[in-house]
Amino acid sequence: MNYPVNTSIQLRAVLRALRQLRKLNQAEVGKLLGVNQKRVARIENAPGLTSFDQIARLVTALGGRVVIETPDAGPATTDGSQKRRQRKATSPQNNW
Repeated sequence: MNYPVNTSIQLRAVLRALRQLRKLNQAEVGKLLGVNQKRVARIENAPGLTSFDQIARLVTALGGRVVIETPDAGPATTDGSQKRRQRKATSPQNNW
């Protein structure tokens, strides 16, 4: 299942939902991450103040993965890579 996230408030809800889907409490997640329950609570309550590394570790520990999707991304292949789409360049300066 995919959970689009655009704000830290949405991320807070998704992190809690992932943990609850796995039927884990914060202390159990803390053991998976090597932190205490209070740290897990702080991450869930204020993910916008948490480092990306810690968010990624938490998501991975809960069986998820972090994906950045662009609007023009082609369909994913079976190996997880994206098929390339051909696009017309509007100007030679679009080569960043």
